[in-house]
Amino acid sequence: MTVRTGRARPARADHGGRGLRGDGWAAQLARFALVGGSSNVLYALSFLVLASFGTFLANAVGVVTSTVLSNELHRRRTFRAADRVHWFVAQWEGGAVAALGLVLSTAVLALMDRLVPTATGVAQALVVIVASAAVGGLRFLVLRTTIFAPPDR
Repeated sequence: MTVRTGRARPARADHGGRGLRGDGWAAQLARFALVGGSSNVLYALSFLVLASFGTFLANAVGVVTSTVLSNELHRRRTFRAADRVHWFVAQWEGGAVAALGLVLSTAVLALMDRLVPTATGVAQALVVIVASAAVGGLRFLVLRTTIFAPPDR
């Protein structure tokens, strides 16, 4: 026989706890990485579908589509800023930060094209994803401390 004490469970809305639900930097970084992984899958699919039209076009479309997805997921999920940061602001400012990634990935593709002209689309996509990960750390810091930062209390 189970005896119930009548005590209420803690509310799930409390985001101060541990794990992915918290609002601390570690939870946000974990969610940031999950969003980044999802966005990279979209990038790779876009790149592979469009690679026959040229790697630079495929890269640009892949970066734009994955950036729009990641900015929205960061706004809603990673930093929980949907109530204080408008969609357009998140896309505009987050997109400006992601532009650095586009410049870097384009430079890496150009270098790879020159050094390994026979590289496959899969190899090119993987190299760009690795290069973009270098920008990811900086992007996390900028998004967390400026664009999606909670208002001072």
